[in-house]
Amino acid sequence: MVVKARGSARGHDEQMASIERARDRGIRQAADLRQVVGRELLDARRSAGLSQRHFARAARLSQSRVSRTERLEDPAPRIDELATHCAALGLRLVIKVYPEGSPVRDAGHLRLLQALRAAIHGSYRWQSEVPVAGPGDLRAWDAVLDGPARIGVDAETRLHDVQQVQRRTELKRRDSGVPHVLLLVTSSHHNRRVLREHRAALASTFPFDTGQILRALRAGSAPPGNGIVVL
Repeated sequence: MVVKARGSARGHDEQMASIERARDRGIRQAADLRQVVGRELLDARRSAGLSQRHFARAARLSQSRVSRTERLEDPAPRIDELATHCAALGLRLVIKVYPEGSPVRDAGHLRLLQALRAAIHGSYRWQSEVPVAGPGDLRAWDAVLDGPARIGVDAETRLHDVQQVQRRTELKRRDSGVPHVLLLVTSSHHNRRVLREHRAALASTFPFDTGQILRALRAGSAPPGNGIVVL
């Protein structure tokens, strides 16, 4: 019972730290976006030879709103007003999201990682949320095992687009230089069915299966290669 409590507390602490890092990253990104948009709108208005007052009247925006946007003083500009502001200057506001970094993980994801952590030999050192590359690359491995071998681990509680998972893992391996990678998957009816259907396609990236990988990790040996571990 004591061991479970410690594992639960550790998992909770890791989850909270991940949420805090993601929040801080989001705040920095928002500040950067406000600067870029504000400066571009200011430059466009000046290039058009318009005063703030005349522009605001023509665009049906308050002058104070236009001023706060241009001066980077509006902490939460409305998207509809920003789009109107851009359109009145002959610009188009485009917002798109891209995968970047690691998402906040749920309790099931943390339990899956803890299950692998409990199964490995003590000669392996466990590191959580390890950056893939240098500064500017926000991708991270869910975990990295260091010891008899260096192994990058990505965990999936529910498989969807297996080709996307395969491409993502191959790119992370290439850019991080880790010699071995594991795809850690929750044992569920859905995941087992997806793996059966796509196992042949996944074999080029993950040729080894649960038993082969876990035997090596439990013995404190290097795994025979990249593989899929279902727990």
